[in-house]
Amino acid sequence: MFQTSPISQRVARVEESATLAIDAKAKALKASGVDVIGFGAGEPDFPTPEFIVDAAVKAARDPKNHKYTPAVGLLELREAISTKTLRDSKVEVSPNQIIVTNGGKHAIFNTVLTLVDEGDEVLIPSPFWTTYPELVKLAGGTPVQVPTTYEMGYKVTPELLERYVTGKTKLFIHVSPSNPTGALYSKDETKALGEYLLQKNIFVMTDEIYEHLTYDGLTSMSLLEAVPELQEKTVIVNGVAKTYAMTGWRIGWMISPPEIHKAASNLQSQVTSNISNVSQRAAQAALEADLSCVVEMRNAFNRRRKAMVSMLSEVEGVKTLMPEGAFYVFPEVSGVFGREIAGKKINSSMDLTEVILDQAKVAVVPGEAFGAPGHLRLSYALSDESLVEGLERIQKLLGS
Repeated sequence: MFQTSPISQRVARVEESATLAIDAKAKALKASGVDVIGFGAGEPDFPTPEFIVDAAVKAARDPKNHKYTPAVGLLELREAISTKTLRDSKVEVSPNQIIVTNGGKHAIFNTVLTLVDEGDEVLIPSPFWTTYPELVKLAGGTPVQVPTTYEMGYKVTPELLERYVTGKTKLFIHVSPSNPTGALYSKDETKALGEYLLQKNIFVMTDEIYEHLTYDGLTSMSLLEAVPELQEKTVIVNGVAKTYAMTGWRIGWMISPPEIHKAASNLQSQVTSNISNVSQRAAQAALEADLSCVVEMRNAFNRRRKAMVSMLSEVEGVKTLMPEGAFYVFPEVSGVFGREIAGKKINSSMDLTEVILDQAKVAVVPGEAFGAPGHLRLSYALSDESLVEGLERIQKLLGS
C-alpha cells in the first residue's frame, strides 16, 4: 500500500502563480464590497478592438470552425504569423515552423518540455516572470537564476552569463522588453548576447510578447535579427494577448527549427489537439490589420508609466528606473525596511505587500515572486483614475 502523497513529485514542485493568486485575492475582495485597486495582473484594461471581435462572431457562425483542425493551428493564421514575424522581427520563417498554442504560456510550456531533460540547466535572468522556473522544474530541469540589479538596469551581459554556464547548460531564456522590470535590451546588447550564446552552443527561447510596447522612440530587436546564425538553436514565443488586449482569447505561438517543431507538434497533438478555431480566426484578423489600434493603447500606457514613476519617486525609501517597455514598474523598496507601518515591522517586500493590501486596500506583487526580494511589481495596465488613486493611497500609507 502506498504511504506517499497522491500528488506526483513533479507537479508538487510547481508553485502557484503569485501574480494570478494576488489578482484573484484582489478580485475576491472587490466582489465582497471592498474598494480594492489592483496593480497585480499584467492585463490591458482596454477591450479587444471591435474589428477583431467581429471576425470572431463571423467565425462562430461558420460550421467549418466547429470541427477539429490541424493540431499545429490553422494554415491561414500561421501564414499571418509568418508575415507578421518578417514585418516586426525581421526574421523570415515558414508557416511550417509555427505551432499555434493556447496563449503564450502554453508556447513556453511546449518549448521547455520539448528541449529540457532531467538534470539540464536553464539560465534565467532574474528578476524573471514567475512561470519560467516553474515550467523548467516541471520538465525535470534545474532553473539557474542569473541575478541582475537596479544598478545594472536589470539586464545580463555575456560576462555575467559566463559565471553561470556549465557543462549542463541547455537553454537560455531571453525576454525583451522584460516582465517584471520593463528593461529593454539595446541593439548592441542584443547582438553581444546572441553572439555569446552562439559561441557557447546554447539553445535559446526568446519571449517577444511585449515587442510592441516600447517607449521614448525605442524599439525592440529580435535576437534572430541581431544574430541570424542562431536560427537553428532558437525558439521564438509570442502571442496576441498584450499587443491587442486579447488575454482571454488564449492565442500564442512558437516558432522553431524543424527538429524542435516536429517534436513539439507531437507533444501538442497528444496534450491539446487544436486551439479554439474561433479565437484563431480572431487572431488572424488582428495580425492581418495594421498596428493603429496598438498605438492608442501604447500612448495610454506611456502616460501612465510616467505618472507611476513620478508618484513612486516621491515616496521616501523607494527608487525605480523608468521602464523602457512592457507595462510594469519594478521599484526597489529595501529603503523602507526596518520601519514600522500600521503597527507592523517591515522586514521584506512580502511584509510590505501585505501591509499595503491590508491598510491601503491596494494589491501589488512582492519581488520574491520574481526572484528579486526587496522589490515590488506594479502594473500600469489600469485606468488613469485607478492608477492615481492607488498610488495616492500608497503615498499616504508609506508617508505615515
